[in-house]
Amino acid sequence: MPSPNPKISQELPVIRQLDDAAINRIAAGEVVERPASAVKELVENAVDAGATRIEVSYSDGGKSLIRVVDDGCGIAGKDLPLALSRHATSKMDGTDLLDIHTFGFRGEALPSLGAVGRLTITSRPKGQDAHQIVVNGGHMEPVRPAALTAGTIVELRDLFYATPARLKFLRTDRSEASAITDVIKRIAMAEPFIGFTLRDMSGGGDGRVTFRADPEMGDLFDALHGRLARILGKEFAENALRIDAERDGFHLTGFAALPTYSRGSSVAQYLFVNGRPVRDKMLYGALRAAYMDYLSRDRHPAAALFVTCDPQKVDVNVHPAKSEVRFRDAGVVRGLIISGLRHALAEAGHRASTTVAQATLGAFTPEPVTSAEQPRVYQMDRPSLGARTAAYQGQAPIQPVTPAFDQAFEETAPVFARVEDCQVEPEDFPLGAARGQVHENYIVAQTKTGMVIVDQHAAHERLVYEKLKTQMAENGVSSQALLIPEIVDLSDGDRNLLLSVADDLSKLGLVIEPFGGGSIAVRETPAILGEVNAEAMLRDVIDELSDQGDSQLVQAKIEAILSRVACHGSIRSGRRMRGEEMNALLREMEATPHSGQCNHGRPTYVELKLSDIERLFGRT
Repeated sequence: MPSPNPKISQELPVIRQLDDAAINRIAAGEVVERPASAVKELVENAVDAGATRIEVSYSDGGKSLIRVVDDGCGIAGKDLPLALSRHATSKMDGTDLLDIHTFGFRGEALPSLGAVGRLTITSRPKGQDAHQIVVNGGHMEPVRPAALTAGTIVELRDLFYATPARLKFLRTDRSEASAITDVIKRIAMAEPFIGFTLRDMSGGGDGRVTFRADPEMGDLFDALHGRLARILGKEFAENALRIDAERDGFHLTGFAALPTYSRGSSVAQYLFVNGRPVRDKMLYGALRAAYMDYLSRDRHPAAALFVTCDPQKVDVNVHPAKSEVRFRDAGVVRGLIISGLRHALAEAGHRASTTVAQATLGAFTPEPVTSAEQPRVYQMDRPSLGARTAAYQGQAPIQPVTPAFDQAFEETAPVFARVEDCQVEPEDFPLGAARGQVHENYIVAQTKTGMVIVDQHAAHERLVYEKLKTQMAENGVSSQALLIPEIVDLSDGDRNLLLSVADDLSKLGLVIEPFGGGSIAVRETPAILGEVNAEAMLRDVIDELSDQGDSQLVQAKIEAILSRVACHGSIRSGRRMRGEEMNALLREMEATPHSGQCNHGRPTYVELKLSDIERLFGRT
């Protein structure tokens, strides 16, 4: 006979009311996970206080010191003890938990920090005296007068000294400092009109500034663009597209990078809801779906997107750290992100990122020449417009006009017999005028400000692919009826989830219907996919629906087939092209959206500025 469990009392357990110190330490486990969590809470309080400049100092990765100084409205001396009480806040009255317009609202951060560290708050509201309060491990000292010009200083020392077990789970000082920097950068993106300074005080002294962002000027988009250039780098700002879309009370703004400016991981993806940095898998899934047709699986887009809506339409009170949100109508938000991004990418046309050209220039390695050996360069005047025009005429092809060079390109590509027949100067075209072909695969074109090198196969592959997609959108996806419908047994939940998107699947050629119990009957499949495993496809769709709330699986499979068809039906590498054909390809690229990258996300052309080329040869 098993012995009774010694941990289970034979008497009825006694229900006790925990004291405030224990309650605050438990709450700190949810709110304050690491030093970066403490920085986040304190900086958000400063933003809510109306601060225009915020300075954050830390030491030893935030383990021994975190200090946040702001010029906000401050806290009155009589209110300091109340501010350190649980669920005490000035940001809401508690009547409506959905009407939240501030970062903080739970009233847990300050008492939680005071329970696990040594917390000191010094504050002076405008027109009042300054006061200070100290809390050590949950023990609160009386309020006393202090010296301060204005604003608030919150100093947290020896984080988790009252709960030493938590210290064992912290990472190295460098990792914790990196997490603090990431928190500050995310809040700085959301508040471009506020100045931020981050200082590392490790080692004593005045420390060193590791991040600084001064307040931006101008309208919202100009300020945001400047702040993103400061945080994400000049390259992102140069290759980012402005996003501004609205649907059903939701407004999407921000900047998203061109597909050719992609990253190897998702580290450059920043999402905000009503100004609050969030990490929501539905929003990340929508961002990934928007770029699905332009990037390969191992590449990730870079973007900073802001969703703004009535607070009643989103619930931010679903996680103690407020890093997750729940939308009342998540489908509208997802559709807005996908359509808004794709519209912006389509408007970008054939544009490719500047980093492609920079990488190309970096690949050139001219033989180094010492300053003593370098001859003096005497620049000649550049030829006049008339001289250049005469040169173009002399280089123009003289072959007669021929039919289009490829059946898949036949209906869309205009053909130019001679460059000078154009109404516009050939160098005025964005991709210039073709001057020749190298290695039967690369077209070299001259523009007004430099030259363009085009990968003929990759470029034509994208053109044919876009044409096939347009035809599919106009004529619909042909479906193939199964001689014997395939019956798939599912759980009731999966069955209902799948039937909720049956209409969307039918537009893609996948026709399903209920078949009694938890079964689904597959009547038709997309004809372009050929013979498919319907059950495996349906289960993959269900997994995607469960994880992201939407499924792009069938569409992705169809577009993958179209991409493969376009690849085989486009101009092959090694084919010699005439001048008319090369110019026709350039003009079609200029008129076709997304032609700056091929179906796999690689760039289709490289543009080199004349100034960069001259710098390579020392002609500056």
